[in-house]
Amino acid sequence: MLKNLQINTNSRTQLLDITSLVQKEVEKSKVQEGLCILHVPHTTAGITINENADPSVRKDIINELSRLIPLNSRFSHSEGNSDAHIKASMMGFSLTLLIERGSLLLGTWQGIYFCEFDGPRRRNLVAKIVNG
Repeated sequence: MLKNLQINTNSRTQLLDITSLVQKEVEKSKVQEGLCILHVPHTTAGITINENADPSVRKDIINELSRLIPLNSRFSHSEGNSDAHIKASMMGFSLTLLIERGSLLLGTWQGIYFCEFDGPRRRNLVAKIVNG
């Protein structure tokens, strides 16, 4: 099953917890054992798994990426969003998660984050849920 999900971000840089959104799609699929493949079809947004218990972790990730790759550096790309391209590439554009007993197999403190680096925007997330 292939599903196109809409993600709305509300700031230029944001790590948005989408764990419950993805879990709902797994539940709708009725797949008990299998894979959930997530793909971000954008060049200035990415996806990652990280801690979801303490929101300061998200803040730390955003702050450190901004320190390493500042918005106002001397990039060749003329659109003014080269930092977003680099940050998205560092995060990655896809994840593969295991499904067990109808649920995403995540660690106790793990959550799935849509990583926005050039927002706010309406974004797409493609989910493929495979039985097996």
